[in-house]
Amino acid sequence: MGRLFGTDGVRGRANADLTPELALSVARAAAGVLADRDGTSRPVAVVGRDPRASGEMLEAAVVAGLASAGAEVLRVGVLPTPAVAFLTAETGADLGVMISASHNPMPDNGIKLFSRGGHKLPDAVEAAIEASVQTGTAAHRPTGAAIGRVRDLPGGAADYADHLLSTLPAPVAGLRLVVDCAHGSAAAGGPDVYRRAGADVTVIGGEPDGWNINDGIGSTHLGPLTEAVRATGADLGIAHDGDADRCLAVTADGEVVDGDAILAVCALGLKERGALAQDTVVATVMSNLGFHHTMRDAGIAVHTTAVGDRYVLEALRARGLSLGGEQSGHLVFLDHATTGDGLLTGLSLLSRMSVTGASLAELASVVQRLPQVLVNVPVRDRIAVVESDTVAGAVNAAEEELGDDGRVLLRPSGTEQLVRVMVEAPTQESADAIAARLAEVVAAVD
Repeated sequence: MGRLFGTDGVRGRANADLTPELALSVARAAAGVLADRDGTSRPVAVVGRDPRASGEMLEAAVVAGLASAGAEVLRVGVLPTPAVAFLTAETGADLGVMISASHNPMPDNGIKLFSRGGHKLPDAVEAAIEASVQTGTAAHRPTGAAIGRVRDLPGGAADYADHLLSTLPAPVAGLRLVVDCAHGSAAAGGPDVYRRAGADVTVIGGEPDGWNINDGIGSTHLGPLTEAVRATGADLGIAHDGDADRCLAVTADGEVVDGDAILAVCALGLKERGALAQDTVVATVMSNLGFHHTMRDAGIAVHTTAVGDRYVLEALRARGLSLGGEQSGHLVFLDHATTGDGLLTGLSLLSRMSVTGASLAELASVVQRLPQVLVNVPVRDRIAVVESDTVAGAVNAAEEELGDDGRVLLRPSGTEQLVRVMVEAPTQESADAIAARLAEVVAAVD
């Protein structure tokens, strides 16, 4: 068995890579590692999922694994990933389990784990769970009355919605919004949250059927949202991914506003209110150089981490900071959430527009992006490719060519057999040419 955990939990093709047997084993192992109760009470686990069809099967396996370890299982049904994290903390549960492959296509699925308090797991804890799965030394198997019980938590969605609305610094009445729910978890209450905040809401991607999640729609397919914003004359569009932990946006004119710009807008708003801890934000190595320039000019420091919202979270917690995020649209508001939250991000963006009276285009214009190209190259062994001397030589040559006017980032995907080639350069033509050249080298090495 290869490494189970990627940058965001366990993920793979449902019923092939991620089987019910594996899901059960991961759940039992997680209960053993994360539920360190003294034996006087049952460990408690919150379990949620996104709407993809395989989630029904995998939820049953996860629930069985947890109950077989003696856990009391609180089933919350289809909800966003951040809702599961919130409810894990709110109920005092020992762990939370979200069954989702996020922005991946429907055939994939995944298992995301949260510890007590709704926090993502550090590497050492993931390694302990993985070792338990591989060796079979998972939690004990209680019998009789000690076997875990399962019950639903029907009020969980309402509690999460109330929490989101409690974070708003200002109402958003009068703003016309198109929200793309990606036929995913955001459809379960997301539009109503925006309406309760005061927005006039049009919904697309809000009819999940188990098979259509992320299918040509959502934060990785912004074309339908752009068309809907223009057709309805909306002030903006907001797109979520399958489990609603991401948020990207579209201006009234149809221009895409990525996570870098959203992070900058939110950081400037928090700094203005005196709520940006240490006047510092956390971003990843993928953030555009233009974002760094904007933060520098505003007197905001940037702490940079590896790619993955878990690393953003770790830095926020370790340094006592309040805001961080990724270009992909994962933003973490640590004063209000323990993980990336797309709905919270969307509400924050709407509130900033309302407070300033500015359009989204005006707010986002503070970030002047350098041309950036990201090429995803399918490979058989992503780790071997990025460790290749040939690839390293090609990257070094490209960096010498760019000098101080750009940069190259080449890394393996944390969830798929892809190598991601990112190039920033003074011109789009230069970025395109260098990225294409590096992608050819990567494909040839594989």
